[in-house]
Amino acid sequence: MARPLVLVLDGDEYPVSIVKIDREKLYGRVEIEAFDEKGREASLRVLAADGKTLIDKGGTALLSVTDKGDSVERNELIPITEDGEPIEQVPSSFNQKNELKPATVEDYFTQIVKSVYLVGTFGVDDLSVLYDHLSDGRIYTFPFSWRGGIEYDNAYLIGTNGDIFLVVGKQADFQFVKLNQAAVLDAGEEEEISADDLDFDLM
Repeated sequence: MARPLVLVLDGDEYPVSIVKIDREKLYGRVEIEAFDEKGREASLRVLAADGKTLIDKGGTALLSVTDKGDSVERNELIPITEDGEPIEQVPSSFNQKNELKPATVEDYFTQIVKSVYLVGTFGVDDLSVLYDHLSDGRIYTFPFSWRGGIEYDNAYLIGTNGDIFLVVGKQADFQFVKLNQAAVLDAGEEEEISADDLDFDLM
């Protein structure tokens, strides 16, 4: 059974469920099917580095190895700082009670949003009291981690039109510039864009 996310506001606890809102739920999706001249469905394969070997789906995998080439299981990896010190792990937000703190609109709008969730009831609990705290434009925040890890994300709780949303993101590092002053991009700030982030059907 799924675990509730327990939110605490003014000493009251609100066990809630969250459902991710993704592009597919908002816009639907398009599937492209390809067939050869005989009507047989085509499948995607990977061309190996030798330029002639075709690898079928499931024929490739990612593996972590040591500098000697030995494989390492993910649960054996330990995150460390640049100085080699172990990084203390943060627990999953589902394993603890999460105290809501007031946030400002400025805090909310300076986030780079990673995920948006629709907040629902867990069991027979009523969220009308929680929504009343949000209905006048108030925003609350708390540290959030789905599975636990090396750091928390920022989670913001907002309410609109009778619904409650959980917006998860990271603090943006804005560089303010004057008129006719160029901004400098730090090479370390470049972010890789995955294929999942590109949806040409929506353009």
